[in-house]
Amino acid sequence: MKELLFDIAVIGGGAGGLAAAIAAAEGGANVALFEKRNHTGGFGKGPLAIESSLQFKKLYSLTVDEAFKIHMDFTHWRVDAKLVRAYYDKSASTIDWLENMGVVWGDLSAHNPGFNYTWHVAKESPGDIQGETTYLWPVMNKRARELGVRFYLKTPAKKLIQEGDRINGLVATDESGTEIRVKSRAVIIATGGFGDNPEWIKQYTGFEWGRDFFSMRIPGMVGDGIRMAWEAGGARDNMTMQLTWGFADNPGGIRSMGYIFHQPNLIVNLLGERFINEEIVNNGTFTANAIAVQKKRCAFTIFDEYTKELYVKTGLDYPGTIPEKKVPNFDADVEQVTARGSKSIFVAGSIEELADKTGIHQKNLLRTIGEYNKACETGRDLLFNKKARYLRKVASPSFFACKHVPGAYGSLGGIKINHKAEVINSEFDAVPGLYAAGVDANSIYGDSYVFILPGNTMGFAFNTGRIAAENALEYIKTIA
Repeated sequence: MKELLFDIAVIGGGAGGLAAAIAAAEGGANVALFEKRNHTGGFGKGPLAIESSLQFKKLYSLTVDEAFKIHMDFTHWRVDAKLVRAYYDKSASTIDWLENMGVVWGDLSAHNPGFNYTWHVAKESPGDIQGETTYLWPVMNKRARELGVRFYLKTPAKKLIQEGDRINGLVATDESGTEIRVKSRAVIIATGGFGDNPEWIKQYTGFEWGRDFFSMRIPGMVGDGIRMAWEAGGARDNMTMQLTWGFADNPGGIRSMGYIFHQPNLIVNLLGERFINEEIVNNGTFTANAIAVQKKRCAFTIFDEYTKELYVKTGLDYPGTIPEKKVPNFDADVEQVTARGSKSIFVAGSIEELADKTGIHQKNLLRTIGEYNKACETGRDLLFNKKARYLRKVASPSFFACKHVPGAYGSLGGIKINHKAEVINSEFDAVPGLYAAGVDANSIYGDSYVFILPGNTMGFAFNTGRIAAENALEYIKTIA
């Protein structure tokens, strides 16, 4: 057994953990970071910020007050308003903080039309870990090491050390299996959630991974930090998934499939009925919510040869983030995908054949397409008021369909914190010496990710990491 002594111990080396470790070290603390992987760094290309220097340069006028109102109206005030406000108030300074380390910003992004330009995308740089190309992680790693943060990689924390109600360290295990007992005056948890834990996903969110839910699973994100916080007396907070919509299988890894089948074309459920204004497909959260309440939690995008040719020749309605708006190789891509046995992509010479291949109720599908085609002819969608520009008939063979299911980028929530990022118990009292940041503690969206303020999850991670560190520094002064 090894014994170590630090002022502050950080569990997890993603966005929240790295931010916490750097901020704590900048405040003069002796900091250790424990990470179960063989590297640090998070997932994503940049955080949300409001009233940042980059937004001012771009003459983008969204204020913190306005963003706060958007957020709270979106969540119906069912989330911690002081925590949301603390995060948004800090977000602009976090952009400067990262920039001063050496992070270079590429541009602002709004994800899609109608959203807000809050996502600060870091400029790309080759050679980062696991195929990521953002400047963020190598810059932050360098800064942490310059400040003397001790990295313990392949060294997962197993439990917290608690004396009375006070947290004063942790127990970890290194790569050789040796137990390490760490005495510290504060611990910050930022372990990345439970997105790689199907049992927890089913228990706490109701989705069954592999049956009606196919989310991104970052290996090792199984809820370790959440469990440790609960064991130490921390309260459980709202646990959800950061929903989006996608395929039940990866259709051959062909990039164009993910874009051409996420366009505002006809969408039906297994009953053969429309259930959504297809214009909203650029909002992954809203579309996933709608699909999640259909029969067997699935839906089908349908279009015909005419629409396909339109996309090939003139470009997609919603280009997303692909470099080119056009998809000239669509036929070859579909042929390759179907040859690989994809269970998501279907091609048929008639609507009846398409219904047979997909399992959609044939009679209802024929009626729905008839009604939809009339709406396309008149330019008026009497059911959902879809804009005329997106109304295109489904009439010219071949017919294409794609099966969609709910998915997610990862989990959200689990550890209840206050606006100081202190872990709190069921009586709303802080657990002394214990803090949490990032998705482990991110329950500020209610039941749906605030997709209209892009970059929010990473923004929350960076900012709560800083907030946790700053409050931990104040706390350890009181027990010195």
